[in-house]
Amino acid sequence: MALEIIQPENLDHPKTYSHVIVATGGRMAFIAGQMSDDRNGDLVAHGDLAAQARQVFANLGRALAAAGARPDQVTKITIYVVGHRREYLPVIEEARVELFGDHKPTDTLLGVETLAAPGYLIEVDAIAVLD
Repeated sequence: MALEIIQPENLDHPKTYSHVIVATGGRMAFIAGQMSDDRNGDLVAHGDLAAQARQVFANLGRALAAAGARPDQVTKITIYVVGHRREYLPVIEEARVELFGDHKPTDTLLGVETLAAPGYLIEVDAIAVLD
């Protein structure tokens, strides 16, 4: 498996994501949207975006590991944030870096009105290329 990360010269150079990743490989993992639940399915940190973001990315890491994938094999994530505002970005980025370190998967961030249940503020899904 090989990932070629491309930051086109004529586009900005974001700190936390890549504009393009070309993946060579056949086996892929598709990770469902991870919420800020603990292992019992209970919401963690009602109303606290930073704590929920940390839990979401930790859960994403657990789901990747269960698939035999590493964070550096993730090619794409989608981040859904209830009532997104620009000032939320540093909070989300901090939690994201805890999982991905220097790896920068492509991403899309969407502001949404609500998620699957009341109290949830963030959800993240992922695609990884394993080999």
